[in-house]
Amino acid sequence: VTESTTLHWSIDKQKYSKDSVFFRDGVRRIDFVLSYIDDKDDQRKQERRRVYESNLQKVGLELETEDKTESEDGKTYFVKIHAPWEVLATYADVLKIKVPFKVNDIPDNSEIPMNWLSTPFRLPGHIMNPEPDYFTAPFNKSKSDFFLIEDKETFFPPSTRNRIVYYILARCPYFKDECGDRDKKGIKRLLNNGTYTAAFPLHDSRYWTKSKDPNCESERFSLYKYWAKFFCFFKEQPLNLVRKYYGEKIGIYFAWLGFYTEMLFFAAVVGTICFVYGFLTYDDNEWSKEICSEEIGGNIVMCPLCDQKCTYWRLNITCNSSWQSHLFDNVATVFFAIFMGIWVTLFLEFWKRRQARLEYEWDLVDFEEEQQQLQLRPEYETKCTNRKLNRITQVCLSFCFHVFSVLKISLIIACIIGVIAYRLAVYASFASIMKNNTATNLDVVAPYVTPQLATSVTASCINFVIIMILNLLYERVAIKITDMEIPKTHVEYENKLTVKMFLFQFVNYYSSCFYVAFFKGKFVGYPGNYTYMFGSSKLRNEECEPGGCLIELTTQLVIVMTGKQVWGNIQEALVPWLMNWWGSRKARSHPESLYSRWEQDYDLQGFGQLGLFYEYLEMVIQFGFITLFVASFPLAPLLALINNIIEVRVDAWKLTTQFRRPVAAKAHSIGAWEEILGGMAVLSVVTNAFIVAFTSDMIPRLVYMYAYRTHDELNMKGYINNSLSVFNISQFSLEERPEEYPSWFNSSITTCRYRDYRYPPDDKKRYEHNMQFWHILAAKLAFIIIMEHVVFMVKFFVAWMIPDVPSDVRARVKRERYLVQEYLHNYEVEKLKIQLSQNSNNECTCTPMIYPSLSKHEVLSECL
Repeated sequence: VTESTTLHWSIDKQKYSKDSVFFRDGVRRIDFVLSYIDDKDDQRKQERRRVYESNLQKVGLELETEDKTESEDGKTYFVKIHAPWEVLATYADVLKIKVPFKVNDIPDNSEIPMNWLSTPFRLPGHIMNPEPDYFTAPFNKSKSDFFLIEDKETFFPPSTRNRIVYYILARCPYFKDECGDRDKKGIKRLLNNGTYTAAFPLHDSRYWTKSKDPNCESERFSLYKYWAKFFCFFKEQPLNLVRKYYGEKIGIYFAWLGFYTEMLFFAAVVGTICFVYGFLTYDDNEWSKEICSEEIGGNIVMCPLCDQKCTYWRLNITCNSSWQSHLFDNVATVFFAIFMGIWVTLFLEFWKRRQARLEYEWDLVDFEEEQQQLQLRPEYETKCTNRKLNRITQVCLSFCFHVFSVLKISLIIACIIGVIAYRLAVYASFASIMKNNTATNLDVVAPYVTPQLATSVTASCINFVIIMILNLLYERVAIKITDMEIPKTHVEYENKLTVKMFLFQFVNYYSSCFYVAFFKGKFVGYPGNYTYMFGSSKLRNEECEPGGCLIELTTQLVIVMTGKQVWGNIQEALVPWLMNWWGSRKARSHPESLYSRWEQDYDLQGFGQLGLFYEYLEMVIQFGFITLFVASFPLAPLLALINNIIEVRVDAWKLTTQFRRPVAAKAHSIGAWEEILGGMAVLSVVTNAFIVAFTSDMIPRLVYMYAYRTHDELNMKGYINNSLSVFNISQFSLEERPEEYPSWFNSSITTCRYRDYRYPPDDKKRYEHNMQFWHILAAKLAFIIIMEHVVFMVKFFVAWMIPDVPSDVRARVKRERYLVQEYLHNYEVEKLKIQLSQNSNNECTCTPMIYPSLSKHEVLSECL
């Protein structure tokens, strides 16, 4: 950077406090900071910086450079950027930024009943509402006297200022006009090629103390004190302050996360009641009593669960797992599945209302996606300038190699098959180790750990590790594919990336649960005619325990869900803290006045373009766990609630203390995530209906009790014997017969039992499905159809009954629009009167062209 374009000052460090957000003159505010390490041997980087900073000054930005001798490491330069009023006004007009023109005088008559009950959860008024409520209108530079401009330096808040500066930085070229590649444009490319090491707006103070400068707002300190501390978990969130400091996009994420957590409370209460019901009806569990009974379960000899390595076993060794299964597989399961189908609808509908209220309060009512369409991505502008356009759509033709998507899905399927093969292969080993409970070192746990449980737990852990590893691959490939498509706008880019990442993560996280819920134990065949994986292999398909597969689905869900949440919180909080602690270890020993504000922020982690995306993804994946498979684990909403209470404060803490200040961005909704949540809400009704019908034993029990019981009393006595078919052990082939037999086995035992509904070996239809099997199948299908129709009808009725926009908000929006138009009309009339009185000599009174005073500056916007 030449001496004519930047200021190089060499001053006495002891006389100047650098913990400031202003230039050296103490007047001009630092809106953005660029950092770089000067490499004398790389002339290209020096030339890029010289041209780029020269072009920034041509646009009107003011720069001031901190020499490397002033920095902690002695090699990093910092370029401080200030946007003067002319630049801010120009681009505020370009971006249609809404600014206040009159204090809102519409009375707010909304009163919350029993308002005093919420007093312990409230924050101070100046934190919840950091600025008055105004009437706002899109800024127009030619009508600047219409707006409430008391001080031009503070009229635009820091979040708006850094948003405008970043808009310029992202479009400013680093080539000369006469000879340049138009592809060389924007700070993003300069960061990627190492010309600059970082680009970020400044936090306004240290997070643990207020700034000593009275002109500094110290909003970061307020956010940390009232929002980011964990002991504030029971307090409301200062969403207006979050929005003011970080922008609407981050503000609406925390609003959604807080609302989702509030709604989880009701689901958690009902789920806990259903779990308690299962616990209280523990002693009424007739089928578990029969399994545990020595007279019934102790005399039922079960067929081997694998070939050769597995042997015959008595049913009563599954006593504990059958009792555990009852906690989740009971009548309350059906009620909770139906309740969650309705809860999801209420959550989405009430969120739409909450979002509509935020749109009104945050001046996003007229914020349309069309406005974002005007803001093309710099990558689209440069890459599609000289490319062929589609004759019909006039969109740049870009081709994504869909083979990447196919390969990724194939990789996921391969991993799923690998885990299934592991389950099949290892089960025999666990069965061999645990058979007869003869191993003395397993005496303590043998009654509680079955081969099925051991296989399920270890497979779940392996699957979780695979999920974590594949996540790293998915991120890179999804971003690469989206970049190849060259989306036109930022909104389009985010939506495309959101859909890709979610689809990959959906398969990644939920595949194992889908396998256990809908495939395990469904295609096993029967003794003498088992079904094998890969046809002729020795890996026999898994069977469910007599207690059912629901308890295994619960185990899978708990391991993957809690493991992801614990690992996610560690990754989010601990990793950035350790990196920041290590990176700033030297600077911490210096006096505060010498540790500059830009160096403090430089030592923090960058939030990244996709930082918020991963926060949404984490919560939506969790949302899937508590909706798609909630019938198997009623306590899932409670675990999610506890996690989210922590998550809100962890996200607030890391954003406030561990990350550089993100560039403010506008958003009027949660974007594509809303459609994804709606799709998962519909899918959850189907999956829970199938879980109750096919994974749970609820339907077979009801069919037995009402149609096949052998006694007059309406109870479940005799159900276990009825649910197990008989096989003649002499019909086992040599490959299927066990290598060893338990000590209690003798020649008088000629049959074994297995879990199915088939004719006995002495029947002429032996081993074919009996009539009870078809009755149960018909009952399952009928239950699915009835449950789905009932829940869907209730869902659509509730959605129809609850309007997306509250009536009071709709009325206030209409009233405000009318008043804004009236004020604008009166302003135009008064202005016209003044012009007519001053121009009686027939001079032109038409409205001047946009930005006539900025002819000396180049306006970097395709909107003009």
